[in-house]
Amino acid sequence: MKKHALLILLLIFTSLCYSQSDTLQTKLNSILKEANLLYNYEKIAWNASDLLMSKAKLKKKYGGYVIYHSNDTIYASFIDKSQKNRIAKYSFTTSNLSKPFNTDLEKNLLSDIEQEYLNVKIKIVEQLSDPKYKVGFPEGFNPNLVLLKEQNEYKLYIIMGTTKSDLIPFGNDYLFRSDLNGKITEWEKFHSRMIPAQSKMPGGAVVISAIHSHLKSTPYITATDICTFRLYGSLIGMKEFMVLSTALGKYFKYNIETNTIEITEP
Repeated sequence: MKKHALLILLLIFTSLCYSQSDTLQTKLNSILKEANLLYNYEKIAWNASDLLMSKAKLKKKYGGYVIYHSNDTIYASFIDKSQKNRIAKYSFTTSNLSKPFNTDLEKNLLSDIEQEYLNVKIKIVEQLSDPKYKVGFPEGFNPNLVLLKEQNEYKLYIIMGTTKSDLIPFGNDYLFRSDLNGKITEWEKFHSRMIPAQSKMPGGAVVISAIHSHLKSTPYITATDICTFRLYGSLIGMKEFMVLSTALGKYFKYNIETNTIEITEP
């Protein structure tokens, strides 16, 4: 009877372990999916902006941009200073983020979806002046805004950008959730400060991997971590980074070549 009870306990314990592992992997898959979308949007913002700024006449008219997607197509629409007209639209596929498959440089009124994205972005940004959000940007770093639309809400991510070479600008990243009218409903700051990772040591030695830790309030590797690393790690030749979760007592290692997250124990 005792052996029978022990076997049952072992089966229950094993089942719980697998359940917890499955739940964690599901969470990481969700984070990676969000990170991929963030990266696609921001990479296209970089590439499309370079194309626009290479044309002097369009550069003078530039007043902002919106990015949105439909299935595997991502659009970058650039807006004039009046905030009423589109001056350029670049269309990319997720399989080729470097070169648009279609370019439209005709001046047109903003479409309904372009106007919607612009209005929501403006409304959210206007609310960020409220001191309760404690939004600030360190000298030498600039904010990049990534607006994503869900079924019943918008999400505005703020990630840091930099022109400094040999640097990955981890940290000082935010997520603001809003209703479909742009009113902020929730928000969080993933890292309390900037934690930039250097690609070279003072003596000139090359750093092949970066690591930083998360407070218990941020238990997982974040989509913003992965997006930032993909954008800047690829520029400096770094292939992986790690996050120590103090809440879970685990390391999360991201590899840029496989685009995967590995779980390891300390």
